[in-house]
Amino acid sequence: MNLVLNPAICNPKSEISITGSKSETNRLLLLQALFPNIVLENTSNSDDSDVMAEALNTKDSVIDIHHAGTAMRFLTAYFATQENREVVLTGSSRMKERPIKILAEALRQLGASISYEEKQGFPPIRIKGRKLSKSRVSLPADISSQYISALLLIAPKLENGLELLLEGKITSVPYIKMTLALLEEIGVKTKFQENTITILPKSPNGEPHTLTVESDWSSASYYYSIVALAAIGTEIKLSSYKKNSLQGDSALAEIYKNFGVKTSFETNSVTLQKIESHNTNTLELNLNDSPDIAQTIAVTCFGLGMPCYLTGLHTLKIKETDRLEALKSELEKLGAKIKVTDDSLQLETSTEINPNVSIATYNDHRMAMAFAPLSLKVPIIIKEAEVVSKSYPDFWDDLKSIGFQIKEL
Repeated sequence: MNLVLNPAICNPKSEISITGSKSETNRLLLLQALFPNIVLENTSNSDDSDVMAEALNTKDSVIDIHHAGTAMRFLTAYFATQENREVVLTGSSRMKERPIKILAEALRQLGASISYEEKQGFPPIRIKGRKLSKSRVSLPADISSQYISALLLIAPKLENGLELLLEGKITSVPYIKMTLALLEEIGVKTKFQENTITILPKSPNGEPHTLTVESDWSSASYYYSIVALAAIGTEIKLSSYKKNSLQGDSALAEIYKNFGVKTSFETNSVTLQKIESHNTNTLELNLNDSPDIAQTIAVTCFGLGMPCYLTGLHTLKIKETDRLEALKSELEKLGAKIKVTDDSLQLETSTEINPNVSIATYNDHRMAMAFAPLSLKVPIIIKEAEVVSKSYPDFWDDLKSIGFQIKEL
């Protein structure tokens, strides 16, 4: 499905309700499988969370998680602990190019049985579930936080818990802290001191425990971009959000001050308002703790003709696509002058935006959603627009509700 987004004026005041965070939901679904007394509310309606839930409930011996990277990492750890269960975890052609070796080796250190069905170090993988008796493991600290979180999530079910040593400078600390906070919420004792994380074991029994998932801050990023590109005075209210969020992408509230966007927190909601023109200086940000919002920020800067230098982006190379190269390719079509390295992006000032450009999405939901706000400036075409269902199935309908002119090509 290719969509044409024609220039429109965003409604002066709008309200959008966004479902639960994909990151929180997928962590909690795994914990719920380990500790059935957990009850979840406001879970994500994303494809990734649907895939995660289905995989945790199926009795099949071959489980296809398609493009869902989080599910691949979390389920690898989960099935390694499931005694007398053997499964093959596989996925899309892109998933078979995304490394799993570091996590598999760490699980093997704990006693897991994991082998590769095709290419060494990559899915599909065969996992023979067994009791993991060891409780100490080490990992490089600069890898994807999902490898680390996968180990932390299964730790309370291990007989002696887990002591995890992270070697070097830690990447994406907020995602690790999110995992630890969710463990604490269900009564697991954790400790994060310097580069060592300790998780104590937990009994599977207990009273029913209800947890409400906060709405997804990554999804909120597209509305920050819309407000930044819209007229002064534009307001969008989003629910359900909280000021003391567990999600690293809540850094948006501070970052988007550079674009003249004010964030106001109320009970279970947040209001974004364009109150002034954007900063004209080069925006320099280290997004080591929140790399998933890099695409949105780069497109916002381009739409405003604002130069930026973004660093801390090395994990974007192994996402649904190589997001840095994809950004470079699509922004250049629009007229941008941009350079990327393995972990950075530099965008020069632009005075014009080429209209009617077809944006390739590379099977990456964030490419589709990050570029959509540019239609406030020029008409654009989003190819394979259905890819948004991976994290935000209602995205196009929600954009229409706030004034965007969208039709199928």
